[in-house]
Amino acid sequence: MSRFITLVSTCLISVAFAASAAEAAAPPLTKAQKVAVKQAIVACKAEAKGKKIAWLSRRKYVNGCVAQALKEHPTIDVIQILKAHPDMKELPMDNWDSI
Repeated sequence: MSRFITLVSTCLISVAFAASAAEAAAPPLTKAQKVAVKQAIVACKAEAKGKKIAWLSRRKYVNGCVAQALKEHPTIDVIQILKAHPDMKELPMDNWDSI
């Protein structure tokens, strides 16, 4: 039993360390990058609303649209930004594979 507990605790510690290392590896955004992200999100939300995309499909559409809009900024980690950005919180959760 103690080997099992040791194995589980080792796995949990390594997962927590890997998650914190991944967060620390991403460089902070500059003001210009923050503006580009915000403009892309606002434009894509408006485009989704204008096309009258269903409420449940909107997050996937907006995520794909933002990823396309930010392709010219290769230093921006689009996936991390979209998961953590406050403007994206009110959209419905959906599994998206746009990137």
